[in-house]
Amino acid sequence: MAAEGRAPVTAVAAVAASASPAHDRAAGRRLTALLTCAMAFSMLQLFLLGALGPRLVVELDVSPAVLGLTTTIGFGTAAVLSPVGGRIVDRIGPRRSLAALLLLSAVALALIGAAPGTGPLLAAVALGGVPQALANPATNKSVLVAVPTDRRAAVTGFKQSGVQWGAFAAGLPLAVLAGGLGWRGAVWTASAAALLAALWALRALPADPAPPSPPARTSFLPHGMVAWLALFSLFLGAGIACVNTYLALYGVQRLGMGPTPAGALVAVLGIAGIAGRVGWSKAARPGRAEWMPGALACGALGAAALLVAALRAAPLVWAGAVAIGVFAVAGNAVSMVLVVQRAAPGRAGQDSALVAAGFFTGFALGPPLFGPFAQSGRYGSGWTLVAAEFAAAAAVALLWAVRDRRTRPRRTA
Repeated sequence: MAAEGRAPVTAVAAVAASASPAHDRAAGRRLTALLTCAMAFSMLQLFLLGALGPRLVVELDVSPAVLGLTTTIGFGTAAVLSPVGGRIVDRIGPRRSLAALLLLSAVALALIGAAPGTGPLLAAVALGGVPQALANPATNKSVLVAVPTDRRAAVTGFKQSGVQWGAFAAGLPLAVLAGGLGWRGAVWTASAAALLAALWALRALPADPAPPSPPARTSFLPHGMVAWLALFSLFLGAGIACVNTYLALYGVQRLGMGPTPAGALVAVLGIAGIAGRVGWSKAARPGRAEWMPGALACGALGAAALLVAALRAAPLVWAGAVAIGVFAVAGNAVSMVLVVQRAAPGRAGQDSALVAAGFFTGFALGPPLFGPFAQSGRYGSGWTLVAAEFAAAAAVALLWAVRDRRTRPRRTA
């Protein structure tokens, strides 16, 4: 079996080799669109719960602290399952993995929409952690298997922007739909769309190759670059999760916004995140990419300061939402570009999963720390906590970049 990162030898590559350039480009666009959809649906529940949070607080009698707990449950599940999910993806292949994560996303969203109270809601959110655990390994594996080397950074950035397309969908069309059909109708609409995407994956992708022989046992603990990126992702994820979960509620409770305009804040964050992830990922060439996570985390620190300043000048909340998308959200995409560029042969799924586990752990830890501030209306202190989390992410990333620059000559000599 050929090592990942070399010329692909799978059915996807074989078709591409014999097709015309126009057909090859069309196939590449379809694959990118499918991977983008998979990333969007894998985390759509997070953005829906954030954008619809003001309605859930009223209609389900969910407190702000419990709203944060939904994020903790979902991403805690994803963090625990991610290392296993990476091995599963390496074992069964991208087609089965993508179809499974989309189907599970559809089921989880349907159960969220049917939840009569807090307990069933949390159980459905926990199920939604499973597709989150599969998403980065499955899509990164697909990139390595089917995308030429010179296009991998661009495709990786665009498919990572799928998460932010999910934020846009939750914050604008689905939030508006909730105003007409109710929040349950909006969630069920998202569930139906995820089911259609699962059928698309089964029809669009060729069959996975026969499972390889079982690999040698490897540690679930990250090492080297993967360990640094996992720690960076933990702090980054903690800050982003707080913003995703509480930004709309902040707009309603402290800035005098209605539920629909507050939901639009999440959509704006999503649009900015798409631009940031695609743009910064294209710029993440070897030699430059190593410094970008630290720089983007510094930008995220400034974005958190804008959210604090919005308490005195409310329009700054829109600038803060844009800056979170451009800098903080893009930092996760660049970390995945680094994994794709430097993953060891045969370990793309596992390395992606370990970095994602750090990110999901941050998502699980961030909102419970912010929740008491939201509960008491002390949003200024909450956004200051977010700023501290982004500062820690910047310190970790910059320290790794310095160490990596010092050790690289010995590693490549």
